[in-house]
Amino acid sequence: MMKLKCIITDDEPVARKGLQGYIEKLDFLELVAVCEDAIHLSNVLKTQQVDLLLLDIEMPYMSGIELLSSLVNPPKVIITSAYTQYAIKGYDLEVMDYLLKPISFERFLKAVNKVYDYVQSQQTSSSSPDYFFVKANQKLEKIFFKDILFVEAIENYIAIQTESGKIITHSTLSSMLKNLPGSQFIQVHKSFIANTEQISAIEANLLSIDKYTIPVSRTYREKAMKAILNNKLLN
Repeated sequence: MMKLKCIITDDEPVARKGLQGYIEKLDFLELVAVCEDAIHLSNVLKTQQVDLLLLDIEMPYMSGIELLSSLVNPPKVIITSAYTQYAIKGYDLEVMDYLLKPISFERFLKAVNKVYDYVQSQQTSSSSPDYFFVKANQKLEKIFFKDILFVEAIENYIAIQTESGKIITHSTLSSMLKNLPGSQFIQVHKSFIANTEQISAIEANLLSIDKYTIPVSRTYREKAMKAILNNKLLN
């Protein structure tokens, strides 16, 4: 079983003891340190690799939010606080959950399960192959996902347009879509799949990809635009 290494940081002894007791009940959590304030935690993080911080907000010398803002590539964080006013700021810093004191075991379990599932899914996806093989030109050709610009359906074949050229194979667009990572590829037309990481411009119902232009149909437009922009549109 995968274990999450975690650190408790809270200036209240009772709160620290309560969280420590919860962690001891769960086999998938491993407590590696207990800190009384953010400065102590900062020092520990310089020498200790961890997966999860259980972090209080209001503490002497430096708040949990101030510490979190200063970290580069921080571990996953669950805020534990008696105050609601920091919730928005916490989520701006991409914390996994926000637990209000007093914290019940049921609510704690829900939060740490969320972190466990997320970390496990990330590990699974990172270990997945980043390429596939297709039959083309009487041989098997290896294609990396990152090299695909777009895929076009042509009758009973599909044309995979890469940075170096076009590869034509006997398949369907729906079959190809199942074999591409959904976080990166989106169907934008009945005949086209686009690599969202390769799109350089959007104009009306057209996408610019490298030196090519492909259409976005009305049927797929809303879902496609949401995936392409992915909350990255500046007003």
